[in-house]
Amino acid sequence: MVITEPGKITQGITLLGRMESCVYIVDGGDESVMIGGGMEFIVPDILKQMEEFGIDEKKIRRLIILHSHFDHCGIIPYLKERWPWAVVTASARAKQLLSDPRVCQNIALLNQATTARAGLEEKAKELGLAFTKIDVEEEVGEGDVIECGSLTLEVIEVPGHSSCSIALYMPQEKALFASDAAGIKYKDYIFSAGNSNFDLYEKSLQKMARYDVDVVMGEHYGASVDEDARSFLPNSIEAAKKMRAMLEESYRRSGDVNKSTEEITEMFIKEAPDYFLPREVVGMVVGMMVKNIARAIDSR
Repeated sequence: MVITEPGKITQGITLLGRMESCVYIVDGGDESVMIGGGMEFIVPDILKQMEEFGIDEKKIRRLIILHSHFDHCGIIPYLKERWPWAVVTASARAKQLLSDPRVCQNIALLNQATTARAGLEEKAKELGLAFTKIDVEEEVGEGDVIECGSLTLEVIEVPGHSSCSIALYMPQEKALFASDAAGIKYKDYIFSAGNSNFDLYEKSLQKMARYDVDVVMGEHYGASVDEDARSFLPNSIEAAKKMRAMLEESYRRSGDVNKSTEEITEMFIKEAPDYFLPREVVGMVVGMMVKNIARAIDSR
């Protein structure tokens, strides 16, 4: 089963936001954390849902960013201002990237674009939503354990989708917070997003597949539970093999990164016409993967 509606996923995990942009509250009893940073236009949804679900904002002690892409940290500046006591937590690489004004400017522009696409510009102005910057206050890495009341979150470094990607594993509920590092499940399709380094992306999938999971939390299109969770990583590994074969075949045939990017982007848009990202962003993601594969082929 895949859960896309906001609400309880397990006893300690609640999904908030929208289907296309999800964040999670982990409630450990006397304290909570928010995992994921979403896109800024989901802030009104989150505030309303927290009130409806009786979530105590004052218990939220951390805002954990699993990677620094624009659609995974857009709500952080607003929530940090609202909850100044909550510590912004991310990998050392994410801190480095988010300290770069050029990266933050790009994040701001893309969040503005998705807010406009959602028709929520007026609401954003009303709430004072405007991405500024993110100061990462706590760095975490492989093997670190984040305490959250009675629950623990084990940090797993999973580069490949981005150079700064981490995942979190909660052993008490066999729950894996994978973000996009495990692929993006869209209906019956898993989009392999080895943007940064496809080799590392596949290694990270194998690494996460060793964990015993009953729940896999994505930050797009919800959480997979029970059998859908247990099959998620094996299916994602197979999807990555197919994506790699497609990328390699296209580039060998065309010999041109731009042509292969256009071809594969067009195929994906036809497969998923209502995907949440606009065509130009999908093309950018595909382009990065094609370049990765092209470099590997050309270096042989």
